[in-house]
Amino acid sequence: MNQPRHHAVIRFLLPVILGSGASVSVAQDQASPSPIPMEAKRQTEDAGTPVWKPIFNGRDLEGWVYKETGSELGVDPSSTVKVEDGVIRMDYGKWDSFKGRFGHLFHEVPHDRYRVRVVYRFTGDQVKGGPGWAFRNSGIMLHCQDPKSMRTDQEFPVSVEVQLLGGAGAGSRSTGNLCTPGTNVEMKKDVVTRHCTNSKSETFHGDQWVTAEVEVLGNESITHYINGVEVMKYQRPQLDPRDPDAQSLMQQRNGEVMLDRGWISLQGESHPVEFKSVELMVLPAAKPAETSTPGPTSKPGN
Repeated sequence: MNQPRHHAVIRFLLPVILGSGASVSVAQDQASPSPIPMEAKRQTEDAGTPVWKPIFNGRDLEGWVYKETGSELGVDPSSTVKVEDGVIRMDYGKWDSFKGRFGHLFHEVPHDRYRVRVVYRFTGDQVKGGPGWAFRNSGIMLHCQDPKSMRTDQEFPVSVEVQLLGGAGAGSRSTGNLCTPGTNVEMKKDVVTRHCTNSKSETFHGDQWVTAEVEVLGNESITHYINGVEVMKYQRPQLDPRDPDAQSLMQQRNGEVMLDRGWISLQGESHPVEFKSVELMVLPAAKPAETSTPGPTSKPGN
């Protein structure tokens, strides 16, 4: 994403295989509605060293649910999201034109401290009517609001976005950037209110696979890595009090703006994109004076 701010809110669930124009069934959690209670239990490993685990099984969309602007949660009116040849594809082959129908594929479980690693690439041509800024543009959305709380016509969830961009064949275009729909972050103890901030990554032209890895330490810090190289770091993700959807979340949270947990989603913005793998490493709860773990654990995509 790379356009004016948009809005949203938080909570949802379960396995789906998205069909053409069909409503997709999702198991509804009957617990208290969003936001996530601050005392909610973490999703943690029982013991031992944190390990990578796939959250995309390579066969279907079990454990994921899709939300597209203009449609209810779990409805994929144009069969945009599918699993083929072991990869998640966001494919616009059945679209006549884009018409502002942004899509987000949400994983079912919220997290607070973790690493997420995604191998992605852009393919083909952008669908007719897609915004110019959305050319070879996708994202990993972190600390998302509950997808069940999103308005039907909402374009983006309130979240912190790791923006994924592909090169245009010439010139520079970094990936692993930061965008902030309904949020702000801090850099060098200053609140950053601009919508997008470029990383220091190189440019990746063509259809090559790229590995994006992110370390998320609750409200402490978020660090982006591209092909194993750190390209950006910031602290204290928080709701933006200027944003209407963030304002709704703040009301539900009794004015609290700091974000320390949420859902993960993958973004579709009008250009075909593929995700070959999506992995998660749950990290231990914070300890006093704990600092970020050094360096990435990913290797370059192939």
